[in-house]
Amino acid sequence: MRAIVVGTGAGGTTVARELATRGFKVVILEAGKEFKPFRRLLSLAAPLRKTGILGNEKIISRIFPSMNTIRSNDLVLLRGMTIGGSTTLSCGNIARAEHGLKKIGLDLTPEFEELEKNINIKDFPRKRWRPITNKMFEVAEGLGLKPKSTYKAIDPDKCVSCGLCELGCATGAKWDFRRFLDDAIREGALLYTSSPVKKVITENGKIKGVIVKRGFKSKTLKADVVVLAAGGIGTAQILRASGLPVEDNLWVDIVLTLGGVLRGAEQLKEPPMLWYTEDDGYILSPYIDILSHWFHKPWRNVSLKDRVGIMVKLADTEDGTVFAHGKVEKTIKDEDRLRLDKALESARKIMESAGVSGPYIKGMYNGGHLGGTVPLKAEDLDSMKPSWLPNGLWVADLSLAPRSQGMPTMLLAAALALRVSKKIVNCKL
Repeated sequence: MRAIVVGTGAGGTTVARELATRGFKVVILEAGKEFKPFRRLLSLAAPLRKTGILGNEKIISRIFPSMNTIRSNDLVLLRGMTIGGSTTLSCGNIARAEHGLKKIGLDLTPEFEELEKNINIKDFPRKRWRPITNKMFEVAEGLGLKPKSTYKAIDPDKCVSCGLCELGCATGAKWDFRRFLDDAIREGALLYTSSPVKKVITENGKIKGVIVKRGFKSKTLKADVVVLAAGGIGTAQILRASGLPVEDNLWVDIVLTLGGVLRGAEQLKEPPMLWYTEDDGYILSPYIDILSHWFHKPWRNVSLKDRVGIMVKLADTEDGTVFAHGKVEKTIKDEDRLRLDKALESARKIMESAGVSGPYIKGMYNGGHLGGTVPLKAEDLDSMKPSWLPNGLWVADLSLAPRSQGMPTMLLAAALALRVSKKIVNCKL
């Protein structure tokens, strides 16, 4: 049985690994290239930051093509465009995000448990937290916010506490889903990079293959099964370009960081997001927003060693649109701005009580964890695919999750993909 898997993030690698293990002849197509952590140019560019000469966030994609940015109104969307997808750019957080799943009757507990056994998950030793991070944790406890240590896929013995997990781990301390890709290749799967899929090919309601761009030419690849796992934007873009429907239900987890000042805090000298608190659709977590540090004018006058931040990660309103050419229309709704302001007020109280000084300044509005464009409904669960998808065509990424999470989503994407994999295998037995 020939299978094409599109994308090498958490969803794509999970599917490729499962199908290759079960005897499928798997071809994996990745639009990006090999991932390399971004380090060298960071120090070279530091003197330019205060001048503003670096411009805006668009420069990131040019000097670090693994991180793709899309601006829609005042929201900057981030995604990985590389082998390993966004998992290479994650903070290494592992959590069971399940918002909206119970409502449609989807229980992914078996998949979460199976995946967690494959990932070396642990707390990061508290003795290596920065003093300000410990202090803010204690303050959050005192305020009754019930902070919890974040489970990490980070090996403390290899971690050098550079704080730059989102730019790739240079020491190999952070686990990401390239490990699953390696497993798939060992089982015989073939990987082609720089191979963006333009369309899927269907005939009489059945999948026949894909059209992929290789260099300056387009090529047709045939398959019995095609699995789209290119993320909330990439998967929707391919479906739209193929003349198939997509829902205008794009969601993102909005990240907004409140920055304060504490001389010599050196908050970056630890992995980001070592603890978190949960509230109504959002979390608070200690975090230095690298994007705001480099490109947000109001943050320019504070050095990295003196900057302290707490992020709000908010589950937004699901109403974004992805077009066939890749453009995205996404706005921050007024009700979401009010919830963000409420969360920022809690962040300010924590920092203030922990000795962090003002001015307290908002960072850039940015969004990750993109999904929701092919949302599952209760009637789809037996097959784990919307009924309108042609036979043999599957989706296996966050596009399937109907609701925004406001939580780390790497495990959710893989759990959805694992459940989809099982359905594909059962269908072909």
